[in-house]
Order: sequence, then C-alpha cells, then structure tokens
Amino acid sequence: MGAIKTFTLSSHSRLFSVPDTNKEYLFVEAGKHPYYAEPYRAESYAIVFIKEGGVRLNVGLSTMDVDAPAMITLGPSVIRFFTKRTDLLKMDVIFFKDTFLLEHHVDPLFLSKFEFFENSERPTLPLKEPFLTKYSKIFDLFQLTQTTTDLHQAPIIRAYIFALIYEIDGYYRQHAGNEPALQKSHPLITKFRQLLRRHYMQEHKLDFYAGQLHLTPKSLSAAIKKHTGRSAGKWIDDTIILEAKVLLQNKALTVSQVSEMLSFSDQSVFGKFFRANAGMTPVEYRKKFV
Repeated sequence: MGAIKTFTLSSHSRLFSVPDTNKEYLFVEAGKHPYYAEPYRAESYAIVFIKEGGVRLNVGLSTMDVDAPAMITLGPSVIRFFTKRTDLLKMDVIFFKDTFLLEHHVDPLFLSKFEFFENSERPTLPLKEPFLTKYSKIFDLFQLTQTTTDLHQAPIIRAYIFALIYEIDGYYRQHAGNEPALQKSHPLITKFRQLLRRHYMQEHKLDFYAGQLHLTPKSLSAAIKKHTGRSAGKWIDDTIILEAKVLLQNKALTVSQVSEMLSFSDQSVFGKFFRANAGMTPVEYRKKFV
C-alpha cells in the first residue's frame, strides 16, 4: 500500500476492485475483497449497509461486531478499520465528499448537525422493519442510477444521499435511548472522551484531564476503568498511538515531524513511547507500508 494521509476515493476504488470514476462520490457493492487492516482516516463520508453476514469494526478505540442487517455511518475524521467476521458478506457502501453533497446547499454546516457521522463510540444502526425496507430501496436506487443513468447522475445520487441522511436521523431521533446500541455512555466517560479528542495532540498527562474534570488523577482513572475496563492513562496512551499510526503512514512526514505534531519533546522520547505501546519502533511500523 502506498503512502497515504487519508484514504481517497481512488484508494477505496482500488481496495474494492472497482473502476475509479474520478468523481466526488463512489458506490460499491462488496463481498469478498482485501481489507486495509491498519487505522486510517478518509477524505469522504461513508454510509455502509450490511446486507448479509457481519464485520468487526474498529472505530477509534472501540471494537464492535456488526451483523446484518445494519448501517454504519462514518465521517472523515473518524479513524477506522474493519475485517470480515463471516464467510458470507454482502454490503453496499456510498462514499461521498462534503463538497459534492453541499455543492448547491445553502448551509455549509449541514453535515455537522448529524452526530452519527462522528460518533466513534457507536456508529452503527441495527435495522428493523419498516426501516430495513426503506433503506434497502434507497441503496437499490444508488445501484440502478449508477448502472443506468448517465444524464443527471450526480444530482440524482446527491438527492438519494440527502434522503438517506434524513431517514437515518429520523431513526436516531425516534429510538435514542430505547435500544442498547443507541444508549449513551456514562456522563463522566462522555466528558473524558470529549476532552481527550480535543487535547490528546498536546496533553499527554492524566493530571490535565483530571483537573479539567475537577477530580484527582486516581479517582478519574478508577472511575474510567470501572466503566470501560481500561484506565484513563491507558485511554490517553492508546489514543496517541492510534494517531501516531495514522500519521506514520503518510510518507510525506518524517518521524521527527510526527513526533513534533504529537507534542513529544524529541524523536527519541516518541520512539520509546511508540515501542512501549505498539511493540515496534516508528520506523519498523512505517516499513510495513513500503
């Protein structure tokens, strides 16, 4: 795999072995294909319809098994990778750039209104009737439009994406809190993870997060471990490592630059931290992508 900063639509075309259309959207019907087994970000939004079988999805530091029928929603900033869990797997995916969807839209912040695109805790939606039938028909329309429509294909695809987003949002608004998959985390966990997402590039110490939450480091760590099985310090380290892996895949950045971006005092300190948490040096990890 070549150097990447984010997965482009061309990268997804190669991954799914479909022609690269050089458009700002891509629809694929997938089953057996190779998976990119390292964490990455994408330049596009993705809505995945798991029709048969299941996948193991890694989003941020969360790992979840997603079985059909289900929907997965991913925004560009979400670090992810997934693998197939079952021999039989059928899924449809619509990838799209925000510039494509919002080309003629009056609200440039439209997509930011939908939390399910950036929800790294639970970006999945188990599907039941009548929602399953409605979503299936929309994805059938994606497929039909791509294969039978040349004139006005882009605006038609855009309209279906808008319809799909509104349908997903309607489902969340009706069912939030009523199903286990849609329940919210403990308030302390939510606040801690929000702080971590905002500050992990600069703040590596538990003391900072404890102070922001008006707790002692010991009490914060104990509370986080009680609810997640992972200490607060481990959450911090794992978040930094995840970002480091994404950055190291970008060959345009030197290891020293990655170290600086992550606010380590020098490359040596970063190297020791990476080796202790990833089991190899940054250079060894980078060689996996040569």
